[in-house]
Amino acid sequence: QVQLVESGGGLVQAGDSLRLSCVASERTFRGYAVGWFRQALGKEREFVAAITSSGGGSFYAEFVKDRFTISRDNAKNTVYLQMYSLKPEDTAVYYCAADATVGLSRDLHDYDSWGQGTQVTVSS
Repeated sequence: QVQLVESGGGLVQAGDSLRLSCVASERTFRGYAVGWFRQALGKEREFVAAITSSGGGSFYAEFVKDRFTISRDNAKNTVYLQMYSLKPEDTAVYYCAADATVGLSRDLHDYDSWGQGTQVTVSS
């Protein structure tokens, strides 16, 4: 397991952009696949995007495709989620998660390391 810390959330208006960061405590992070998930108030946690350990592969939930981009800089032990054209329905706590054994997964149960989350609020 690794320790993960998310940052970059905040209050923005519809149509704005934000970049979330997920920083890991271990240099071995480069061997971990990473997923971003989100949880809106009163709803279940849902998959947003995932990236392989090398950064060579990624995939997205349908509802964020073409608006969000996941990337990573293994030299900085950091994974990013760049979010464009934000909508009020994107309001949620965003979590990053990592696992050394999964390739790419949208299943939250496949990840064994989680951050504490960062709040994203999009006003209309």
